[in-house]
Amino acid sequence: MDDTQISMFGNGADRMPHQREADIAPDPDRVRRRLNGLLDKARRADSMPWTERDVGMWEIVFPQMANWLPDDEAKQLCFAFARELERLKIAA
Repeated sequence: MDDTQISMFGNGADRMPHQREADIAPDPDRVRRRLNGLLDKARRADSMPWTERDVGMWEIVFPQMANWLPDDEAKQLCFAFARELERLKIAA
């Protein structure tokens, strides 16, 4: 067996070089469009447009997504979405 195999991680004592983490922050414009689309769907609906499971998921995910927006805008969107969900739950 050949002992001259090349290292995949560079040379020296610190063999694994530090790698920059990728920027994984979502685009606020895309987040805004998605949240406004969900809110518009809820506003147009006469009855709940999502399954009970999906409602539970959106009650958690919507505010988390809103955290990528400016605070005032996030609070306003979350309030409006929660109000629409309550309206739709009563309509059921």
